[in-house]
Formats: sequence, structure tokens, C-alpha cells
Amino acid sequence: MADETGRLVHLVDDDEAIRRSASFMLRTSGFVVKTYASGVELLDAAKDLPAGCVLLDVRMPEIGGLEVQQALRARGVHLPVIVMTGHGDVTVAVQAMKAGAVDFIEKPFEKAVMLAALEEGFARLERSGRVAVRAEEAQARLEVLTTREREVLEGLVRGHPNKTIAYDLEISPRTVEIHRANVMTKLGVHSLSEALRVAFAAGLGEPDPAS
Repeated sequence: MADETGRLVHLVDDDEAIRRSASFMLRTSGFVVKTYASGVELLDAAKDLPAGCVLLDVRMPEIGGLEVQQALRARGVHLPVIVMTGHGDVTVAVQAMKAGAVDFIEKPFEKAVMLAALEEGFARLERSGRVAVRAEEAQARLEVLTTREREVLEGLVRGHPNKTIAYDLEISPRTVEIHRANVMTKLGVHSLSEALRVAFAAGLGEPDPAS
């Protein structure tokens, strides 16, 4: 079995034989595996689910894989999902991909295919982790701003020129320039584009709601 620093796979399948064989394959490949006999069991643990990839069977009693996938998202759990399908479930697999699944693998699955899908899943998890870290760092940087400096930055995020920001805040354009200079200094940036990148990373202005 892999050590505790191995990458975690949440394996969800109602077939005990699949759980056993897939677990063995994954553990011997260096993964840590946590198994669930049903989608309900996974959802019961969703609130405290450790970061990892979810290997999710599509056809299960009580609640199917697509419903589990939707329920995870509804609960704010955005771990990468790879769906496992039986022969003839390609339409369902496509639905899962449209709903955000990383990939789908068909049973009986080949080791190389499963490992490739998991590699993509963990790459996606790492990217989302970096985004979260950047967001926290950016939010911490914005905390040093005064209320007025933040309002000026919000005006810049909306693409407003100094005169418009001055009018909206009922201050002079010169005062806006002073606040703008303070924002740049406090954020440690040298251009407006750098300041905007910090603001966007912190969620200010939400330039890409689809992400």
C-alpha cells in the first residue's frame, strides 16, 4: 500500500469485486485509495472529503453517478471526477463530461487508461489549488488598503477613468491620483495591469464568472 503522502483516490462502486480489483491496481501504482459502496456513502462524507480524485461508477442503485456528480457540485465539492461506465453507456459518459467530469473509462478498464485519466485529474486538482492559493494571497494584499483606496481600485476594475471615479466618489481627480498611487505602492505593483491582476485574482470585479 502507498504511504500517506500518496495521491488520494475516492473509489465509488457498488460492485465489491470492482472495488477490490481497482483498489489493488491503484495501490500498487502508488495511490492511496478510499472506497465507497454507494453514491450515498460518498455524499454522506462529502462535507469533510479530503482533496483527491473521485473515480465514480455511473450505474449504481439508490443514486447514479450523474446525480452524485451534481450533488457534489451543489455542496461546493469541486474535486476532479472520472466516471466509470459499462459497455453502451457512452451517452451517459458524454453527459458526465458536459457536467465537468475530467474523463470517462469503460469497464473492463485497462490500467494505462485509468492511470492516464487520473493523471489528468490530479493535474486539474493542482491547477485549481494554485488558483485558490493565488486568490488567498491576493485577498491578503488587498486587506492593507483603506476603504477609499479599495473604492478607487474597484473603479479601476470597472474600467473607469480617474475623472469618472472622482465623480462617483465625490472627490477631486487629484485625490483619486493620490489614492491610485497609494494602491500601487501598497500592492507592490508598477503598472495598472499588475494591480488589476491582483484585484481579479482576489475576486474583485469577477471578470470571468464562468471559471
